[in-house]
Amino acid sequence: MKTIALLSDTHHKLDSRLEKHLRECDEIWHAGDIGSIEIIDELNKITKVRAVTGNIDNHIIRRSLKEIELFRCEDVKVMMIHIGGYPGRYTKGIKERLKEYEPDLFICGHSHILKVMYDKKLKILHMNPGAVGDYGIHKVKTMLKFKIDNKDIKDLKIIEIER
Repeated sequence: MKTIALLSDTHHKLDSRLEKHLRECDEIWHAGDIGSIEIIDELNKITKVRAVTGNIDNHIIRRSLKEIELFRCEDVKVMMIHIGGYPGRYTKGIKERLKEYEPDLFICGHSHILKVMYDKKLKILHMNPGAVGDYGIHKVKTMLKFKIDNKDIKDLKIIEIER
């Protein structure tokens, strides 16, 4: 079983109030718009990090990370990208990629709006953790924490931090 912290849209700043939540996790997944490679360096000091590039990320981050990550965690097949949309309103080309890869869990960021929903047609759980940075439309910083136990995704918690 693994405990996962899912965050997105740090936009150059990692709020120190997140650290206690991140330290409780086996892995940290960052769904893009990191802002600076130093954010990834800081997260790597805490635990294993998986991350994708976002639309604000510079050439240094783009050299270090991929635009899309396809991986397994326990028995859960995961697809993570920064701009992906959500069930019923996927970004152009995403639905085709989802059908091709057939993940159990689809993760994206970008909107700064926390959403967790199930795509009944494609049989995929969709997660967007919102945003934990200081830049953007969000009024509250949000991230997700959950457990993956073999094929089960469970114990989902929303972490909210005042902006």
